Amino acid sequence: MRQTILRGVAIAVLAAPPAWAFPPYRSTDADTAGAGVLELRLGLAKVQRRESSSSRSTPLTRTNFGIGAHYEIISEFEYSADEDHLAEGALGFKWARLDNGFGMGVETLLLLPVQSAQSGSGIESQFLMTLQREGWQLHANAGGFYDPRGPETERGWRASLLVEFPRRRFRPGVELFAKDARGESARVQAGLGLIKQFQHFELRSGIHFGLSDNAPDVEASLWLAWRWRVLGD
Repeated sequence: MRQTILRGVAIAVLAAPPAWAFPPYRSTDADTAGAGVLELRLGLAKVQRRESSSSRSTPLTRTNFGIGAHYEIISEFEYSADEDHLAEGALGFKWARLDNGFGMGVETLLLLPVQSAQSGSGIESQFLMTLQREGWQLHANAGGFYDPRGPETERGWRASLLVEFPRRRFRPGVELFAKDARGESARVQAGLGLIKQFQHFELRSGIHFGLSDNAPDVEASLWLAWRWRVLGD
């Protein structure tokens, strides 16, 4: 019986179509996974370089589970390999509706205290928009955040713009991202990404360059992504 269950799970994973989530980008789309569909993205590594120092995070995860046609439950976690502890954690939901190439939605995350020194939880919420046309897709995100987990409480806004150019099994994209916390200069980055579709999974890679003093000089990441239906037909 146990072997049968394990075999069934393995077949479900291997038979999964490619996931359509958005790491290595900071933007997301105004669409959802679909009822009973689980999307899993595993970050193999993220590396940041700032002046003469660097930091590494691995593993990273983002998981979406579709509830009905227009809702998702979301979880995100990040582990700092250099400091040997959980660096980020969040749980939340997304509502979105995509029809005839135009989508709108809202994503809200509860920012979790993942270290003993952190107290309280934060929140981040943003408006989502997607525009799909033949040969390209545009995703725009904008919203605010409140985060009391660090030594000083951060509050401010973030926004991003991502354009993708789907080409059969390749999806190159370019992105502009900005985040501004009160009392600090804005963090602005520009990035390039590439999503390569294989038969049962996707390989996702991206690199971002800092355009402001408060941004890392270079940030790169590598991800694997899967998608499969766990409930329903």
